[in-house]
Amino acid sequence: MKLQSIIDQKAKAAKYIHDEITYICKNLPKRDPGSEGELEGCKYMAKVLKEQCGCDSAELESFKENPGSFYGWIYITVTCMLAASALLFFLPVASIVLIVFGLVLAVLQFGLYWKFVDRLFPEKTGHNVTAIKKPTGEVKRRVFFNGHVDAAWEWPVNYALGGVGFESHAILGFLGAFYYLALSIIRTVTEGPVGVMSTASPLWGWAIWALIPFVPLWIGLFFLWNERRVVDGANDNLSGCYMGIALMKMLQDEGITFENTEVGVIITGSEEAGLRGALAWGDAHQGEFQDVPTYILSYDTIYDPKQLMANYRNLNGTVKTDKEICDLFMEAAQDLGIFCKKGMVPPMGGATDDAAFVKKGFRSGGITGLNHKLENYYHTRRDTWDNMNEEGMADCFAVSAKFLEKVDEGALEKK
Repeated sequence: MKLQSIIDQKAKAAKYIHDEITYICKNLPKRDPGSEGELEGCKYMAKVLKEQCGCDSAELESFKENPGSFYGWIYITVTCMLAASALLFFLPVASIVLIVFGLVLAVLQFGLYWKFVDRLFPEKTGHNVTAIKKPTGEVKRRVFFNGHVDAAWEWPVNYALGGVGFESHAILGFLGAFYYLALSIIRTVTEGPVGVMSTASPLWGWAIWALIPFVPLWIGLFFLWNERRVVDGANDNLSGCYMGIALMKMLQDEGITFENTEVGVIITGSEEAGLRGALAWGDAHQGEFQDVPTYILSYDTIYDPKQLMANYRNLNGTVKTDKEICDLFMEAAQDLGIFCKKGMVPPMGGATDDAAFVKKGFRSGGITGLNHKLENYYHTRRDTWDNMNEEGMADCFAVSAKFLEKVDEGALEKK
């Protein structure tokens, strides 16, 4: 079914998205992962999907999680680094063990999003929403649009120093760990695993003087995130949530119901806690949507029209997303003459929910609208309803409508 009437109203859709996000930011509680605010956000969007968007169902789903673990590992890793730098002078073999453990923990918990130390942190209840609008006839395909409702804890260094300062701080801190790991290995090999280091040893000066830059950097990593301040998350990621909701509302307003394509929205919680909501959704719905080809288009931070991007890899570059879905989104953008580029969520770039869907066996592609080099609003108090870009949202909406038109025409089944 042609959706040009919806595409032509992309500016109206962007205004609707902006107005809804403004309402949520001004009236609902802060939406950190596993919080009452996240739950209230899910309830509000489920109501909108049911009452304004014509969805036949909009189910609220809960899951257990330990959201503090996603950044809480930093406390463990940094403590290992500080202890290791002291033990180098007395017990270098223990220094090696502590640094290796701290680095492995960082890779597993943040690099790969494993639940390695989750049980060390308080358990909370997160929430997702699954909304579906059935077609008039037999279901032959299904497409979900996804965004995460939760907002991030603030990154104080990014707020104060910007992306370059934030990334430099983290990189230099971990370089310090490798520096002391090298010294510990050298000392263990040349002087033995146990024993007080002599001030005459050439390693003494290298170890002592390096404490001056690295210890403050490590201590600063304790404050990489501020769990007491939750940002509004207008762009990251209410913009992603409302991309799918706006599509559903415009379909409803135009009286459009597909004959054979089932359309839905997945609102996930706790993405900012390591994709916990999307992972839980994947577990909860294993085997449920295998009756017909099912596709998920996942959005995160739709802001800059010059940065609209289909991400072909995700989760720090380790997960390959669905190429055909991404290709079709790019094709839709090209048909409309709207800028969209190929890209990826790079190493140290984190992840978006489509990585979790792919890991759970679903076909999913990811769309972002930000520079993966940290923007000054990213995870800071600047991510507000009055710092949004309607042009960027309008372009993404139009391409998404064209994408849906192509899916309805069976484009992905022909590939």
